[in-house]
Amino acid sequence: MPFYGEALKVYVYIDGFNFYYGAVKNTAHKWLDIGALCARILPRDTILRIKYFTARVSATPDDPDKPTRQMVYFNALEHYVPQLEIIEGYFQTKPATFRKFPSGGRVRVFKTEEKGSDVNLAVHLLNDAWKKSFEKALVISNDSDLTGAVRLVKAETGLTVGVVNPQLRRKARMAHNLNRVASFRKKLKVSDVKASQLPNPIPGTTLHKPRSW
Repeated sequence: MPFYGEALKVYVYIDGFNFYYGAVKNTAHKWLDIGALCARILPRDTILRIKYFTARVSATPDDPDKPTRQMVYFNALEHYVPQLEIIEGYFQTKPATFRKFPSGGRVRVFKTEEKGSDVNLAVHLLNDAWKKSFEKALVISNDSDLTGAVRLVKAETGLTVGVVNPQLRRKARMAHNLNRVASFRKKLKVSDVKASQLPNPIPGTTLHKPRSW
């Protein structure tokens, strides 16, 4: 691939929950090499650090092995992608009531939400910018709650902050506010996700891609 201009030092910030549901859920590409994917998105730059913001999942009656698969994947990433740092939030479960369709009436369920990842991402982006840890940042998320952090970094430091919408649906659009404040925008391609898969097993380990993936 031809190279133009000087490579910039980049930090990448990934909203893991947003990314999972937008790009890999219900696909055969969950064994994702995040380092390789970031290199495909920014092939002309030097990626110094990848910060992946997520939370530990819990077992459910219909999927008791979910935490084990996640742990194997996290271990694989930490062994194979040296730039990667996993920063954990948490899941919060609380009761909620929804209307039943089409029969009508109400049903009470327990709703699980990831908490802390968007705040953690914003705080790390701001802190790293103040410290001049990077020359360019890339945020992989479609969460408009991150708009303020992106705007502030640009305004106060003059640094470049790009955004990638991780939602691969054909008609998915970037959140309006994020789109408006981003220094640049990159499109996540299905072909890049498919091409960025970890080796199986991870060299030098016994870590294998989970069979159900």
